[in-house]
Amino acid sequence: MLTNAILLIVGVFLLYFGSEWMVRGSSSLALSMLVRPIIIGLTVVAFATSAPELLVSIIAAFKGSSGVSIGNILGSNVANIGLVLGLSAITRPLSIDRNLIKRELPYMAVVSALFWIFSADGHIGRMDGLILLIAFISFMIWSVVTAKDKNAGAIEHEVIKEKKGILIYILMIISGMSGLLVGANLVVRSAIYIAREFGISELFIGLSIVAVGTSLPELATSVVAGIKGEHDISVGNVVGSNIFNICLVIGAVGLLNPMGVDKRLNIFEFPAMLLLSLVLFVVSVLKKRLGRFVGILFALSYVLYVVGSYLMSVGGRGS
Repeated sequence: MLTNAILLIVGVFLLYFGSEWMVRGSSSLALSMLVRPIIIGLTVVAFATSAPELLVSIIAAFKGSSGVSIGNILGSNVANIGLVLGLSAITRPLSIDRNLIKRELPYMAVVSALFWIFSADGHIGRMDGLILLIAFISFMIWSVVTAKDKNAGAIEHEVIKEKKGILIYILMIISGMSGLLVGANLVVRSAIYIAREFGISELFIGLSIVAVGTSLPELATSVVAGIKGEHDISVGNVVGSNIFNICLVIGAVGLLNPMGVDKRLNIFEFPAMLLLSLVLFVVSVLKKRLGRFVGILFALSYVLYVVGSYLMSVGGRGS
């Protein structure tokens, strides 16, 4: 228990420093390549911070732990909006990019609904996985097409200077990714061990502890980006990560190793994920920003989600 507690602390430190390097490298790389920061947040940063979910879900699925695999993605997506964006907005109010509101936020809501529809029959099959992977590829193509900054000419002078450090920025991103991956792995492994010592069910571990653990990169990255004023990376990271989690992670798991889904997740967890996605979209359309009050509501919604999932698990829903 003591060893795992120490590993937990080390993992948190790695997550913090990894996110720091990730944000610095990503924002500087976006400027040097004339790419909008929101695109970096939606793709490079989102992919890096979704890597723990991908690894954990694939490994869990092949080990027959579908509860951990599905619960991890459901819980991570709820945590990304409720916990990550909530705490980020509380720390510093976040402005929302107009293009994000028009394109990526509706896309996230649609794929969230697809995830629920595909899981409703109690099974994620190869066809479901293929459709989600096609949706992922479409999203990536879309992001590449819209990547160039329309105001590139206005910052040409700064870009010429920034291009000298492209290699350094790439190394910072790679170092940040490594720190995030190792840190997330340490946190998840130690948290699972501690949870099992207290006899917590596998599905609830996936929905809460593993989900929070694999969302720690998003949390660290988004909070640090928000503090530094990199709102596009902060919000884009969460939206991109949720799209990646569903389309890439569930798509890959479904295609490689079809798995069962507990139908009782349709009662609470799936509705909660979709509802939060829709609320984020509506608030973004109406306010164009996430203030501290909204951040508090998101954070409280995540607490209610965890409590609800726990009550469902102890009420007879096993792993």
